[in-house]
Amino acid sequence: MWIFGRKGPSGFSASSTAEQVTQGIDGAGLTAIVTGASSGIGVETTRVLAMRGVHVVMAVRNLDVAETVRNNICKNNPHSKIDVMELDLSSMASVRAFASRYASSGLPLNILINNAGVMATPFMLSQDNIELQFATNHLGHFLLTHLLLDTMKNTVKESKREGRIVNLSSEGHRLAYSEGIRFDKINDESGYSSFLAYGQSKLANILHANQLAKNLKEEGYEITANAVHPGAIITNLMRYQNFIVNGLANIFGKYVLKNVPQGASTTCYVALSPQLKGTTGEYFMDNNKADPSTKAKNVELASKLWEFSLKLTQPVKD
Repeated sequence: MWIFGRKGPSGFSASSTAEQVTQGIDGAGLTAIVTGASSGIGVETTRVLAMRGVHVVMAVRNLDVAETVRNNICKNNPHSKIDVMELDLSSMASVRAFASRYASSGLPLNILINNAGVMATPFMLSQDNIELQFATNHLGHFLLTHLLLDTMKNTVKESKREGRIVNLSSEGHRLAYSEGIRFDKINDESGYSSFLAYGQSKLANILHANQLAKNLKEEGYEITANAVHPGAIITNLMRYQNFIVNGLANIFGKYVLKNVPQGASTTCYVALSPQLKGTTGEYFMDNNKADPSTKAKNVELASKLWEFSLKLTQPVKD
């Protein structure tokens, strides 16, 4: 459990928990999608949002695990409203199927939390033949957001309540490839670095949020888009690391890393806090605004990534 850090302008710090930063907030009438909601901070994010009255849709790969999580949350809080829907972000077909099912469900959408991710994987290609970390962490969420935007826009118009999109990034975005995004070498196995590729995908999460914030503001929609760093936490993101790394993390992690309730706090703060009404295109860590890398603030890079992502996510014509 992280015990250090002074409170910032928000009144919260690195040691604040998700329950603490949402204390007193009434989320009744709001509907949120949380990707990767069946493990790690996704579970805690779901639990706390539901505790505050938000109707949460868990977007997950493993339905059985998610149902167990859902049942446990509802057992402890019978008033929770939680649904489970299948989503594999490494597959564009799965993303499109999820978006179609969601649109058909008639559910509104006030909050989209792009939480799921993989970290430092060996070189692998997604089902769409794109490097796995870029495909899962960025491209799947890019497409999902793009396909759900009309639903969120309609919800905002009808409910008169601000919509919020939260992209989970990482301080690892500072350790991307030297060029930031390797547009011409996304699938280059010869120059692949598992950690630099992870940094690239997390940089893309911030650039995506920034460009999305710019677009929505220009269109006049009351929808914010921000990126967050949850903090260093031991979760199953580390499943691709060797047993020595995992062993050391488990031994010393309790002294220097955040626990899951602390790790989910910044996400929940940005998703629900009335303090942040109208705040968009920002980067948060430890429940306060933070300053990302120079590349993360590069407007031209964000625009180029947007066009690149649109091209990669275009449906394949027969």
